[in-house]
Amino acid sequence: MDRIRTDVLVVGAGPAGLTAASLLARLGVDALTFSKYGTADAPRAHITNQRAVEVFRDLGVEEQVKARALPHHLMGKQVFATSFAGRELSRMMTWGTGDERIGEYRAASPSEMCNVGQHVLEPILLERARELGADIRMNHEVLSVEQDDEQVTARVRPRDGGPEFEVVARYAIGCDGGRTVVGRDGAFEYEGEAGLGDAITVWIEADLSRYTAHRSGALFFTVTPGSKDLVSIWTCVEPWNEWSTIFVRPDMAPNDLDESNVVASVRAAIGDPDVAFEIKKVSPWQFNHVVASSYRRGRLFIAGDAAHRHPPANGLGSNTSIQDTYNLAWKLGLVVRGLADDALLDTYDAERQPVGRQIVDRANQSVRETADWLVALGLRPDMSPDEVENRLAEIYGPEGEAQRAQMLAGLETMNAQFNAHGVELGQRYRSRAVIDDGTPAPEPPRDPVLHYEPSTFPGSPVPHAWLAAGDQDVSTLDVCAYDRFTLITGASGQAWLDAAGKVSAELGVEVAGVKVSLGLDVNDVYGDWIRRREVGDAGCVLVRPDRIVAWRSVGGVDDPKAALRAAMSAILGSGGSA
Repeated sequence: MDRIRTDVLVVGAGPAGLTAASLLARLGVDALTFSKYGTADAPRAHITNQRAVEVFRDLGVEEQVKARALPHHLMGKQVFATSFAGRELSRMMTWGTGDERIGEYRAASPSEMCNVGQHVLEPILLERARELGADIRMNHEVLSVEQDDEQVTARVRPRDGGPEFEVVARYAIGCDGGRTVVGRDGAFEYEGEAGLGDAITVWIEADLSRYTAHRSGALFFTVTPGSKDLVSIWTCVEPWNEWSTIFVRPDMAPNDLDESNVVASVRAAIGDPDVAFEIKKVSPWQFNHVVASSYRRGRLFIAGDAAHRHPPANGLGSNTSIQDTYNLAWKLGLVVRGLADDALLDTYDAERQPVGRQIVDRANQSVRETADWLVALGLRPDMSPDEVENRLAEIYGPEGEAQRAQMLAGLETMNAQFNAHGVELGQRYRSRAVIDDGTPAPEPPRDPVLHYEPSTFPGSPVPHAWLAAGDQDVSTLDVCAYDRFTLITGASGQAWLDAAGKVSAELGVEVAGVKVSLGLDVNDVYGDWIRRREVGDAGCVLVRPDRIVAWRSVGGVDDPKAALRAAMSAILGSGGSA
């Protein structure tokens, strides 16, 4: 059997795998990526939050993604109705588009969230990965993976009938979904429960512009008595004639996937018999509450759905997956080049597993919290038309004040699903790759689920602030880069820049120093960075390749080189190539 050798094997080429392949290629790491199939054949994941778009910005595809996506300003008006053509029951502003939240979202990131189907996103990421030199082989099934103290060995079968071969790698990343081979053969353990409920997703072509263009949103909820469905959630794929729709049923019967039953559900939710539609694909799935106990076992890592499985509530699935490998790739790059100790790779599990647990818990809690609004509404699938009309007359009539208040309270609870900015952006890492600066962690002044609080406290994402560099507007995120550490200091911080050059030379790991202040070449012209940096003008903020604050010094110190070298050595473990 033929054998191929590489440094990193990536199994799976969804959002997590393609992100890993792109970043490893850009870092010059020898890597091979295999996918059993091609790119996604249906929209699947779609809500794309600001942190994920920041990764696309780093990869150079942000504008391509935005050009194909439903833009942020069209995502907001989430309608709840008996059907598209039926009675509107209530409405809420979502994804930070409401007047109370939009400034908060704009201030948090240089990138806007958007709504882009996975079948559109993956080809963009694949093309970019190959431009960067990634070796990605579609239609190759990884049959098994085993490891010893020295290497990982995988058996691979081309799906075109070609002969099987082996791949030997130093490390492997399982980005191969819920039926993960890496997770199975690596004996990863999982916590939680699978199969908590049933649903189907239906990809539909239907011109619903008459019912949606004037109240545009990423999602449209229907509660349609007389159908089999408790609720249906219509995601706009292409405005306003292509949809990816989840139908949730109290009890899923085997024949629910029959074409006649699916057609009946679609027609009931549209509510207009004159609207023609085409069903492109039907996919059954289950609600899960599952997270891996550890994301690393020896030389094997898992990411994306291989590590965490949960309902689509909050739109966190692909976003979390992309951020998994964004955390891991730079660490692998340093380790395989001998610039950091293998122990640095343990920080992937230490940092991302708690995030996965939080995401799984949050998504399932959001599903449960949707019930508050449904209970207040009181419409059931088995109601007759007369019963529906009587119920709505009761709610919206002169005696329905208490019931209306209960419905509005239910919508307020759903903010933790549809305006959860703190969940989307607010993760803070704790690991040996984050160095304590001796200051207490800031306490959130507002609900940490709903609100993101930018901070340079170690372990936090570096805060965004708009700067001017020449005739270009750039973000503090743009000042940093994935192939190096970045040391940001102020106008009084020349000693830190000198230290960065010396430490880079000693360790063989680049630490790029940059002064950011009012009136300098990297001009804090608005003063936003000064207000957000939480250190003095002679202090510094050390930023990792993944834009996470690794360490900071509130002010100047007697020996900047010793302080910076100690921080970098603690992160790298081995102290670098020396």
